[in-house]
Amino acid sequence: MRAHRASVLLTFAAAVICAGCGTYKYRYSEPAYTQKPEQETVLKDVKLDPALEDRILALDPDRVTAEDVKNTLSRAGAPQIVNVHGGIYPVYQAMESFGKFLVAMGYPENRVRNPGDGTYSFSCYDDSDKIAGVIAWYYEKQGMRPMMVGHSQGGMQAIKVLHELAGDYSTRLRVWNPLTGQFEKRAWIVDPLTGAKRPVIGIQLSYTSAVGAGGLTRFMPNQWSIGDRLRVIPDTTIEFTGFYKHLDILGGDAFGFGPGNSYRAAGKAQVRTVLLPFSHDHYFVPYTLHLAEHSDTSGWINSYVPSGEPSMPRGFSAPSSNIVWAADVWTGIKKHWVLELQRLIRAKRGLPPDAATR
Repeated sequence: MRAHRASVLLTFAAAVICAGCGTYKYRYSEPAYTQKPEQETVLKDVKLDPALEDRILALDPDRVTAEDVKNTLSRAGAPQIVNVHGGIYPVYQAMESFGKFLVAMGYPENRVRNPGDGTYSFSCYDDSDKIAGVIAWYYEKQGMRPMMVGHSQGGMQAIKVLHELAGDYSTRLRVWNPLTGQFEKRAWIVDPLTGAKRPVIGIQLSYTSAVGAGGLTRFMPNQWSIGDRLRVIPDTTIEFTGFYKHLDILGGDAFGFGPGNSYRAAGKAQVRTVLLPFSHDHYFVPYTLHLAEHSDTSGWINSYVPSGEPSMPRGFSAPSSNIVWAADVWTGIKKHWVLELQRLIRAKRGLPPDAATR
């Protein structure tokens, strides 16, 4: 046990020493990203086989299997996932593990990594108006509302972004371009489904989640502005899931006990609060790649049914740490992957895009 702890400490120390030394070489670009927004809508560039479209429209968003991901969803596009990591520098590696988990489970890599530098997440120290601006950019370019996952202070920042998009901090937000790393000189986008101009304020995400948001991290200067808004979710996300655990000093209000940890909707957003099993550690919750690498854990994740107080499953032959959080978030991502593709296909066919939204 002591040898294991020493190994963990040495690994942590090495990460701190090497902070800032790592570089990302991953690059990708797509023709649509160079297109001026005034020229045409994304719908003209959507080229899916009609039979594939029919299969996507027939999917049940609440029951998406591994076969659905492999044989149907992986052959179409996907919404961008915007991850936001917490504050202690090496914790970005946890979100990197989560990003790789998503790819291993079948999510397109170019919808998990940032197109400008290949990173897997934004920092909780990135300004919330910047993250809001990149969400607008992704929606305009891809035609599907992005998703956002935040950990620790990154969870607080994710909720702050929702309030930014709701206009709670400013009445004007500019588009932020991840390819140039700069704000653009406009506070509007061309809606990819209608071709009409619309402000960045009011743009929605399809799914948002936050884990370990609150507690002592409320006292960090970059989090002072969230205040009593933290547990109130505006309509700038269709669905939100907030995760907490008992005895979490850093991320739980009142040590993770009581109603102060529950999230509520300000309007029509679908909001869930989930109490995680005690074995889920605040710092390491997003470390999940190992779960996708073994058939027993990945199979359990793909068949998971969400609940408010899930228990920790037993009997796996492989390591299963953080499996409940991973399963719940993956279930939400699969659901909105389907819903956003269905929305895009309906718009492409000249139907009301939100006619069948659940």
